[in-house]
Amino acid sequence: MGLSEVAIGEATIITEVRGHGPLRRRLLDMGLTPGTKVSVIKHAPFGDPIVIRLRGYELSIRKQDAAMIIVDRNYKQ
Repeated sequence: MGLSEVAIGEATIITEVRGHGPLRRRLLDMGLTPGTKVSVIKHAPFGDPIVIRLRGYELSIRKQDAAMIIVDRNYKQ
């Protein structure tokens, strides 16, 4: 399941970052690495971008990029 499918207020954990090249490197550089806990805070009025919380800060990310971040649906806080 991609991070773009996570409901507002739900917490999950990153299991994989897909993609290649500069986009994947940018996602990893922003702290979106496997094993990181992530919570979806809100969606913009038309659903894109989404705001997530990870590692003590909030980050806005495009829905298309969030779909490349695979998360564990069964993660419990």
